[in-house]
Amino acid sequence: MRLLHTSDWHLGRSFHGTGTLAAQRIFIDNLEKTVREFEVDIVLIAGDVYDRALPGVDVVELFDDALERLTAAGATVIISSGNHDSATRLGFGGRILERGGVHLRTRLEDLARPVLLPLDHGVELAVYGVPYLEPRIVGAALHADPPTHTTVTEAALQLIDDDLRRRRRSGTVYSLVMAHTFASGGASSDSERELALGGLGAVPLSLFERFDYTALGHLHGQQQLTPTVRYSGSPLPYSFSEARQTKGAWLVEFSAAGLGDITPVSWAPAKRLAVLEGRLESLLDDAALTWAETAFCQVTLTDPERPASAMDRLRERFPETLVLVFSPEGQSAGDTRTYSQRIAEAEDDSDICCGFLEHVRKRQASAEERALIDTTINAALSLAAER
Repeated sequence: MRLLHTSDWHLGRSFHGTGTLAAQRIFIDNLEKTVREFEVDIVLIAGDVYDRALPGVDVVELFDDALERLTAAGATVIISSGNHDSATRLGFGGRILERGGVHLRTRLEDLARPVLLPLDHGVELAVYGVPYLEPRIVGAALHADPPTHTTVTEAALQLIDDDLRRRRRSGTVYSLVMAHTFASGGASSDSERELALGGLGAVPLSLFERFDYTALGHLHGQQQLTPTVRYSGSPLPYSFSEARQTKGAWLVEFSAAGLGDITPVSWAPAKRLAVLEGRLESLLDDAALTWAETAFCQVTLTDPERPASAMDRLRERFPETLVLVFSPEGQSAGDTRTYSQRIAEAEDDSDICCGFLEHVRKRQASAEERALIDTTINAALSLAAER
């Protein structure tokens, strides 16, 4: 049996104000091709199907299309909810959808109700879906005291353990757990919503090591925490911190002998990400950056003074520059006086105006600008004197 471990689709998400629905449609195309090419039996989605609790109509239509295409390709789909999903809305109609090969695990009541997949010789694979568990909401129901991410996860996994022990009295049953959480040791990126402050949202990795395979969701980088505990990562990059990540999924094989090969699957992004840094003129003249002209760009300018019309000039060469940051070279070695100190030490009104201009735009007044300021001040003084 071949399973495809995915997560964090975040359908409907924007990328620095730019819609990603077209790129997500391309991802669905790639996903269907992967299912057909590798004859995938089961597609796992370990949470964050949607990017928000109330997705738009076009977003829901895209997910509906994805489910129709995956099931038409012969795959069963198993879905658990993430912290971005509304568990109730995502789980609507779950019992009916199961008849069509789509299994939703969004409720606490279903923690110990696995999707049972037959392997050879009477052996079964039990797939358990653990939805995102908000401690303050589920703590009492799971008898977790005090309610923390670790205690509620422990309680949920204990229910799964109890069910597995009961099933294994009758034969061989392998276990696969889907969970949307921050397991300790995982590398995060800028696009994930923090589950708790100060690292308190992380749960011990050891909680998952007793299962034959754990398909994690939440972190957007594809990564292996142990041979059997892995994050698939998101299928698309959702922040510039993910520019160097390979996006894809894990192809996981099970047989009557247990867990087999685990192979990475990669999907090329619809558009590349470029993280550029340097002085404006150098970036505009660098022939090696031709590839970035069609990419989404994050640019950090290191010019000692902030260049005029920087974004406009950058977009002449890199039209899809989305983020512009200024980090002047030698900034710490420059003028360390506060703005108030500089104004207090100004010699005349012209210095005050030019100092303010420099303060708000991080660039000194040019000779032409200073001359205009001087002319304006002198005209104002002359007018005041006439009155």
